[in-house]
Amino acid sequence: MIDLVGKEQQIRLDRIHNDEDQRLIGAGGYLSPNEYLLEDVQIAVSLKKPVLLKGPTGAGKTKLAETISAFFKQPIQSINCSVDLDAEALLGFKTIVLKDGLNSIEFVEGPVIEAMKKGHILYIDEINMAKSETLPILHSVLDYRRMLTNPFTGEVIYAHPDFSVISAINEGYIGTTPMNEALKNRFVSFSIPYITGDLLKSLWSDLFPNAPSELHFLMLNLAEDLMDQVKQGLLSEEAASIRSLLYATELAQYMEPMRAITYAIAEKLEDEQEKKLVLELASSWVK
Repeated sequence: MIDLVGKEQQIRLDRIHNDEDQRLIGAGGYLSPNEYLLEDVQIAVSLKKPVLLKGPTGAGKTKLAETISAFFKQPIQSINCSVDLDAEALLGFKTIVLKDGLNSIEFVEGPVIEAMKKGHILYIDEINMAKSETLPILHSVLDYRRMLTNPFTGEVIYAHPDFSVISAINEGYIGTTPMNEALKNRFVSFSIPYITGDLLKSLWSDLFPNAPSELHFLMLNLAEDLMDQVKQGLLSEEAASIRSLLYATELAQYMEPMRAITYAIAEKLEDEQEKKLVLELASSWVK
């Protein structure tokens, strides 16, 4: 006898899971700084090579990962690394649940195992913020084996054919450490620079179509100046963060631009001389 109730319940659960997967697909929108970078990352992901995105903060590494997710229509599971990251945060944990009036222990799957089983993209952000002793558990996931033995349950997990890994690092920032060579060797590595010129102008036009032309003029010229100063070694890379410039533009639509630049860019810099230089550069473009 067919269990119609059970089948209907399973259909509803499948629909819920499908809806959840759809919500995990990235929005896309990354603008490639050259004609081949985005396509080359897509090729590496399609070949199931673990991808490492290297670049300064605010360069668009996360946006690039989300664009890959959108391109392949593949859900993305994210891990934000820190010194507190442990195996449970990666793989999952055991918990006590009440079933039929009795307590039982169940394993709640973490992002690594869920992505492996469902064929999602696993995005590991700021991977060099994690403690070096935490990440070796992923070595067999990242090499040709594409498998993992769950230390909490003993289950051997083989990755779904669609499973992919993208990681991102900000090199040289406070709190980061050099990646272990055994871990780094498992990745195909791409440098992600800040976008400039016409691409930057196009981004501002798309994001701020109603902003005054004077504000576009100020922010785009300031972006170019900041990047020039970074190249000359007079400013740290974070001073030219595209994300910070976007924040400043948003604020400047509701307050005086110099205050917006102070809050979104200058005040985040530790060096007083760098703060002063940013504000001097900005004031030179204020009409």
